[in-house]
Amino acid sequence: MTSPWEYAPAPESRELADLKPNYRMFVDGEFVDGGGQPIKTLNPATGETLAEVSAADTGDVDRAVAAARRAYEQVWSTLPGKERAKHLFRIARLIQERGRELAVLETLDNGKPIKESRDVDIPTAAAHFFHHAGWADKLDHAGYGPNPKPLGVAGQVIPWNFPLLMLAWKIAPALACGNTVVLKPAETTPLSALVFADLCRQAGLPPGVVNIVPGAGDVGAALVAHSDVDKVAFTGSTEVGKQIQRAVAGTGKKLTLELGGKAANIVFDDAPLDQTVEGIVTGIFFNQGHVCCAGSRLLVQESIAEELLEKLRARVSALRVGDPLDKNTDVGAINSAEQLGKITELAASGESEGAQRWNSPCELPERGFFFAPTVFSEVQQSMRIAREEIFGPVLSVLTFRTPDEAIAKANNTPYGLSAGIWTEKGSRILRAAQELRAGVVWANTFNRFDPTAPFGGYRESGFGREGGRAGLEAYLDV
Repeated sequence: MTSPWEYAPAPESRELADLKPNYRMFVDGEFVDGGGQPIKTLNPATGETLAEVSAADTGDVDRAVAAARRAYEQVWSTLPGKERAKHLFRIARLIQERGRELAVLETLDNGKPIKESRDVDIPTAAAHFFHHAGWADKLDHAGYGPNPKPLGVAGQVIPWNFPLLMLAWKIAPALACGNTVVLKPAETTPLSALVFADLCRQAGLPPGVVNIVPGAGDVGAALVAHSDVDKVAFTGSTEVGKQIQRAVAGTGKKLTLELGGKAANIVFDDAPLDQTVEGIVTGIFFNQGHVCCAGSRLLVQESIAEELLEKLRARVSALRVGDPLDKNTDVGAINSAEQLGKITELAASGESEGAQRWNSPCELPERGFFFAPTVFSEVQQSMRIAREEIFGPVLSVLTFRTPDEAIAKANNTPYGLSAGIWTEKGSRILRAAQELRAGVVWANTFNRFDPTAPFGGYRESGFGREGGRAGLEAYLDV
């Protein structure tokens, strides 16, 4: 479907990101050179090098953990909750004040559309610090007994799909509960974490309370295995999560894992179709599908499947794919050549196994890493595209006849992170939500997040919760 008119370009200025040619790791309140091989971080929309980042080695990890231990014992764990709260409130306000800078930087380094960085990632990151600042002097009333104690040093490893937001999910509750932090950002998206380190200095956070050590997987492995780390928090792939669980087994370290997903988005025959189509698009094409809880399996009641698919294809055809810095862009760049290769290979497997492939007729930019929004129909549960996490803008559509069949198909996965339900019947929502084996179930919406609500999964999607009162438990000795 061709639009009768076109949008004029509306690019955000990349100058707002205040890019530096070089960035250094942050240890004990100072930016220092790392002993590892420097990383060149790329703009996935163009393939150009944005900056060179000094990477850590195992010795740097030792120094960062030692700094966090000193800060924990000498300053942070002895600070009254209301004083810790002041620091978190300052950080939250600084994220807001430097929001445009952080949004542009995140879009350049990650490839996501500027409107998502600006309107979702940055405001939600600030909200997490505001929320947890409020808890810092109220931990006695969190339901974990009188005077709950922090754990000590938290080693945290985050992914590349929501760099600053995942940092906030990890660091805010850790600091609120009295712990100190050593965080390793993803190798392909380290920049916003290092600018966040500057915010910590600007907020007057005591040296060593937050330490940022960029690097590849070996740096994360050294942090996880470090003998003086009391708590490990990881968000990423199920495969790496299993490796981490084996590494910490028997060490006494507290562990939370938020891993992969293959969420079912269930559409019953009484669902409001136009509203549902918007929710489906948000569920799978938000952030290029780089979302662990993405609604990547669409289960549609057979009687409405043809009508829904027609509406869905028309809506997806209208999505604008292109320059992530353009405010009109709906779908940005795939984060890396490696991830683009994985998406391409899995989509090809869907065709070879007999699913019907439909691609958005959008024009893709000549440079950078882009993939057209894709919808597969006539998908069978045995196909790879219905079983494996693609982590890209690819939707698999299956059908069902009865509610029991819908629940059975939705639960036919080793994952259990999220699910969606679309229906006008409240009783159907309640029954399905009770029977779906998923940590988060959305009803007549999708991908809605709030710092007051816990998030996490079951089975191969991990364990533990982040956010809300329940998320405090992961950082307290209870």
